[in-house]
Formats: sequence, structure tokens, C-alpha cells
Amino acid sequence: MSDTIPPCPKCESPYAYEDGSLLICPECAHEWNPNEVAVDPDAIILKDAVGNLLEEGDKVTLIKDLKVKGTSLTLKVGTKAVINRFVDADHDIDCKVDGHGQMMLKSKFVKKQS
Repeated sequence: MSDTIPPCPKCESPYAYEDGSLLICPECAHEWNPNEVAVDPDAIILKDAVGNLLEEGDKVTLIKDLKVKGTSLTLKVGTKAVINRFVDADHDIDCKVDGHGQMMLKSKFVKKQS
């Protein structure tokens, strides 16, 4: 068995073998192409209001006025924020809003800065 064949990404079995351009795991029957970039199935993929792919660390701006629940504060159009992380919830972006601190926002109300 070749030492260059990686273990199975699904079950970590060290017994994977080549079959043409694919690698196959004999223990769990998982097949994969070692030349393809592995995508984390649990990763959260978000797009902004105009369809741009968002990433953690991106700078975004608000596209509409938003009232902050529980306060009399309103975030105005054009307010800038930096995305800290994505969350699998209704408000899917945890970010730092300029002048207002940490907040949760919805991705459909922001636009990625270019």
C-alpha cells in the first residue's frame, strides 16, 4: 500500500485505495477525488443583499435603517461593521458595528465593501 494515499476523510480509515482518479474506502465505501478541494459540509455559507459571498473578517455596510430591539437606537444606512463570525440562527452574522459595539445582524441587510 502506498504511503501517499491519505486516510478516508469520512471515517479516517488508513486502508483507502486508488480506483482510477478516485480514492475508495473499503470500510465505509466513501469515494472521493483527492484533487478536489474538500468542503466542510457544516460550514455556513452566507451572501450579502446583492449576492456577494461573505467571509469572516469582511467589512460590510448596512443597506437600510435598522431599529435595535429593546432600545430606542436606530442603525442608519451606511453604518459600517466587521464580521466576527457566522451563526446558524435567524440573525446570522455576529459583528462589531462602528460606534455601537457587538451586535447580531441578518446578512440580507448588509452589503460587502469592495
